[in-house]
Amino acid sequence: MKILVTGGAGFIGGNFVYHLLRGHPEDVVVCADKLTYAGDQDTLAEAFRSPQFVFYRADIAKKRDMEIVFGRERPDAVVNFAAESHVDRSVRSPSVFLRTNVLGVQVLLGACLKYNVPRFHQISTDEVYGDLPLEGGGAFSENSPLRPSSPYAASKAAADLLALSYRRTYGLNVTVSRCSNNYGRFQFPEKLIPLAIARTLAGKPVPVYGTGKNVRDWIAAEDHCAAIDLILRKGKSGSVYNVGARAEKSNLELLEAVFAALGGGKIEFVKDRAGHDLRYAVDPSKIESELGWRAKITFAEGIRKTAAWYLSKRNWLENIENGTYKESALRRFPANVPVRLVPGQGGQGEVT
Repeated sequence: MKILVTGGAGFIGGNFVYHLLRGHPEDVVVCADKLTYAGDQDTLAEAFRSPQFVFYRADIAKKRDMEIVFGRERPDAVVNFAAESHVDRSVRSPSVFLRTNVLGVQVLLGACLKYNVPRFHQISTDEVYGDLPLEGGGAFSENSPLRPSSPYAASKAAADLLALSYRRTYGLNVTVSRCSNNYGRFQFPEKLIPLAIARTLAGKPVPVYGTGKNVRDWIAAEDHCAAIDLILRKGKSGSVYNVGARAEKSNLELLEAVFAALGGGKIEFVKDRAGHDLRYAVDPSKIESELGWRAKITFAEGIRKTAAWYLSKRNWLENIENGTYKESALRRFPANVPVRLVPGQGGQGEVT
């Protein structure tokens, strides 16, 4: 199978590219990524060595870009990770989120119809459901109403509904997964865990919104990728699947675990975010019963592994903090998008 992974130079998308290359060596993985601030081609350094991997620098919201990618590659399936995802940025610049997260999904769905791609999976978020009380609020099911609190969450909810409408209107085999908070390698250090690690390593306090009592369900990116893989291959068309690890932690509890893995750290309380959701929790019973998936990595184990990875990749963090990763992308992909990079002799690759 040839699988187009959009947003594959990002955090979860990059982990999914490696999951496919490792777990399905018979498949071809085509990655399309715009390489915005949160996309780093160095995330895919090992993938570029594989003859089963092809990369395009391309924008999902540009119809011409996607028609080139779809026309050349003729994928059998699309898994869409490409999205603007940071809530704070969506509060400041909501139009950017609507362009990528809604218009971009429409462009992808249209390309699937035009090029007869039979399978589309949309990566969503538990934030589309809104929030729950800190105490006694249960968990969201796939049938819970959508009540997004931020422009980011609203854009993702719109994309979910748009994708599912293509199942009803055009018969496209569409599924949607809504996952809880991810952590692991390659996460851009604007998110809490890598931010906490980077600031602690620099001897700086970690900013915490409000009282730090907001609760999230945390899942290792590897477990999330395994869930997506199962949904892609065995999920029921038109279905939504919640993905969570049942590992709810307050921000303070989370930072305690991070500091324990690093040998210490400090926090600094800051003004709360506008519209900050109190608690997220999803019930993953459906994917567990229908597809046999369960999270395997415990929170304690996952945080230790994540901290160890960032400690071993200080240069990666430094390149992001000083912006040199962007310069590297421009040097490697100097032409107008889309640029296609395929493995060449010795794994060095060539631009075509």
